[in-house]
Amino acid sequence: MKQRWIFWWLANMLWVVLFGAGTFVVWTREVDGAGVTQTPELKLVAFIVLLVAFVIPLIIQIAWLIINLKKD
Repeated sequence: MKQRWIFWWLANMLWVVLFGAGTFVVWTREVDGAGVTQTPELKLVAFIVLLVAFVIPLIIQIAWLIINLKKD
């Protein structure tokens, strides 16, 4: 496997772990940093914000995948 593919897979694994950890924190916390008790609706809003934040790395990873496929 070429080095660029190895780096692509490592970067993907990093993003998956970070997203999983963020999701775990959002869904298991009872009170957020401002002291507001988390209801299921507020947890969903926080999860959507986290999801939107991970759209940019997703776009970068897709572009990187296309570049890797074109070079092979």
